[in-house]
Amino acid sequence: MVGMETIAGGGGGNFARDIVRIMAVDDEPVNLKLLEKILQGDGYCNLVLLQDPREVLEQYRSARPDLILLDINMPHLDGYQVLAQLKALNDPLLPPVVILTAQQGKDYLLRALAEGARDFVGKPFDRVELLMRVRNLLDAHLGNCIVHDQKAALEMLVLKSTEELRKTQLEVVRKLGRAAEYRDNETGLHIVRMSRCSEMLARSLGWDDASCELMLNASPMHDIGKIGIPDHILLKPGKFEPHEWEVMKTHTKIGATILAGGYSELIELARVIALTHHEKWDGSGYPEGIKGEAIPQAGRIVAVADVFDALASPRPYKKAWPVDDAVAYIKDNAGMHFDPEVVSHFLMCLPQILAVRARYREPEENKPVNNPDER
Repeated sequence: MVGMETIAGGGGGNFARDIVRIMAVDDEPVNLKLLEKILQGDGYCNLVLLQDPREVLEQYRSARPDLILLDINMPHLDGYQVLAQLKALNDPLLPPVVILTAQQGKDYLLRALAEGARDFVGKPFDRVELLMRVRNLLDAHLGNCIVHDQKAALEMLVLKSTEELRKTQLEVVRKLGRAAEYRDNETGLHIVRMSRCSEMLARSLGWDDASCELMLNASPMHDIGKIGIPDHILLKPGKFEPHEWEVMKTHTKIGATILAGGYSELIELARVIALTHHEKWDGSGYPEGIKGEAIPQAGRIVAVADVFDALASPRPYKKAWPVDDAVAYIKDNAGMHFDPEVVSHFLMCLPQILAVRARYREPEENKPVNNPDER
């Protein structure tokens, strides 16, 4: 097919004639021989000459032509049927088709044009007329090819820019989540582990690939509201007083407020998670005390992933629980703190979750102080 590299050419056209591929279809060998002589005499050497119209599609697929000269009255398949076959290919750059016909009736020509033909040439052929029509249609087709190539290049540029923007957004989101986590966790590895665990649970529960990716990238912001909690409470080494605990619980609503008003699915999911990941299945959680399936499933998933990793990991205010004890806590609290269905999938995914914990384990030098307060 003519490409952008063939813009320069001679002989009055904008195409290189030795590169242009022309297909001619006519059941009369004499007509094909005459077409070959006329076209080659004007520099068109790349010709596909077909006497059997049943071979058109195969030849088209193997080497798409830039122009097709097509007879109407042929055995096996007439020109209209060949046009229908070509149209069914849905080729965005279908080459122009010139009808070759001895029929002079208007109805024949109108039908051919309606079926997709671009022009027609009467038999017997007039050499000058045939070459002019071929040249003009090839010029037009070359223009279409250039526009199509430019459009494809532009679409590729847009896709690349969109992907770069998406990566930048995700980078900002991840760093924002880690910034909140660093306020009460030295390494920030908690959000890496719990977000991957959340993704696994979502996938096990039947979420599609796109939704699982959203979960992976939204769940790190579950505690973003902690940036609004005063340091003397958030970083307190001892047990919270009742009024301090009430302030601490507001991080869910603070996070939801920070993330409110976004237009992306990612930010909206992050908002839902930030608001609901401390709700409990039995309604005893916060901030709203909703229960059961009234809690968005995303919040129920993150509740399990977050609590398990928090229990099994060292913090400045507590020692890490043994993994078996942390798993037992999740199991024992199914139907109270946690959605039983999510707990069931947590247990099914446990080997993969433990593999993530091993890969992103806390540094050995992270020595916690003893404080039984479980936040």
